[in-house]
Amino acid sequence: MEPMKPMEPMKPMEPMKPMEPMKPMSGGEKWWPDDLGHAASSGSQNGMRYAFFPDSRRLLIERDGQLSTYDSGDHRINGVSQQSSHDHSLAFTSQNGTVDLSSLKQIR
Repeated sequence: MEPMKPMEPMKPMEPMKPMEPMKPMSGGEKWWPDDLGHAASSGSQNGMRYAFFPDSRRLLIERDGQLSTYDSGDHRINGVSQQSSHDHSLAFTSQNGTVDLSSLKQIR
């Protein structure tokens, strides 16, 4: 059996460098008309984006450069899901559960 070699002492650690302050996360570029104000929720999925405006009860959908406006009624939209890939039907989640886009009245 070989004799044990003495362990080297640990080298001192370098002092930590100060961290850069966190930058605020981008909420994405605003793509809706100014008169609607601030969207309570917005998002995008599969080339489509949406924004919901509770004060005016409006849901905006942009698909393939086409902007459509819907009356959201008493729904407070907070999420989106694509129901099926072949017909691209959309459904949204609200305080009342799932809302199919086809059930909302299109204004423009």
